Amino acid sequence: MTDISTLGEFGLIRHLTKDLKNTNESTLKGVGDDCAVLSYPNKKVLITSDMLMEGVHFDLVYTPLKHLGYKAAQVNFSDVYAMNGTPRQLVVNLALSRRFSIEATEDLYAGIRLACERHGVDLVGGDTCSSLTGLAISITCIGEADESDIVYRNGAQENDLICVSGNLGAAYLGLQLMEREKRVFESQQKNGAEAAQPDFAGREYLIERFLKPEARRDIPEILRKAQIHPTAMMDVSDGLSSELLHICKQSNCGCRIYEDRLPLDYQTAAAAEEFNLNVTTCALNGGEDYELLFTAPLSEYDKLKAIDDIRIIGAITKKEEGAQLVTRDGQEFPLTAQGFNAFQS
Repeated sequence: MTDISTLGEFGLIRHLTKDLKNTNESTLKGVGDDCAVLSYPNKKVLITSDMLMEGVHFDLVYTPLKHLGYKAAQVNFSDVYAMNGTPRQLVVNLALSRRFSIEATEDLYAGIRLACERHGVDLVGGDTCSSLTGLAISITCIGEADESDIVYRNGAQENDLICVSGNLGAAYLGLQLMEREKRVFESQQKNGAEAAQPDFAGREYLIERFLKPEARRDIPEILRKAQIHPTAMMDVSDGLSSELLHICKQSNCGCRIYEDRLPLDYQTAAAAEEFNLNVTTCALNGGEDYELLFTAPLSEYDKLKAIDDIRIIGAITKKEEGAQLVTRDGQEFPLTAQGFNAFQS
């Protein structure tokens, strides 16, 4: 393994970015100068930023660095798609401790670059520095959209349909699987036993959803082709309940969603039973699904029902009615946000 100090800060940046090629017309100048130079004539610019801290957002005991880089980029793309926009450029900042070699940093960047290639995004700059507390990744994504296309959180109206893409809870169950195997591994190490390889047979989908999420670029494209314009939209990063309550607060409305309409994968339900967890709670509060939650006019019901990977899970109501979950047996309970909070242990 090659120590990062052999290259230094600027040498490391050159090493990681030496063969980058820009593909977007809006990228006039990428890596190699004091600033990247971008051009967005007749477009609105979308900017989002996300920070991932070792020990808070990821655990390197079970997270390969290439997967981590891929995920770090995808979560930023997801924010842009949630605005009904298109990501175009990425800026990556890394804080690295001395335990990371050049080869390890290459793996991290390989994941970031793979995500960029798959979504047509140019990596145009960033910074590196030393860290005394492990690895920190800060990414800023720049996107574009026509003003008429942008979807905010505050546009939901009474009687709008509440919809979500894909399925929910799988990433959270993937995390539970990894944490369980970590505890087994640590116990084996403590007792001097030979470490056994974890068996994830039949649970591969959950592991992939957790370690290698995919931002839903396809959903805005599908909605555009169907001539459906969402009234409000968010990505599901901290849990469905949390995101839906954000929409209700900013749109000054209430909501009613139905337990039996929540989209669940078979592996999610089976793993929840294995862990003695309530699968509905996992779907509502698990987080890191990076699906798209949106509202749309009631008049679009037939169009939305015809789209395979979108599920109508409820409707927007008056603010006075609050946010409610209707259970399978018809009871109503207040919807509460129990998803991820970085400032709680």
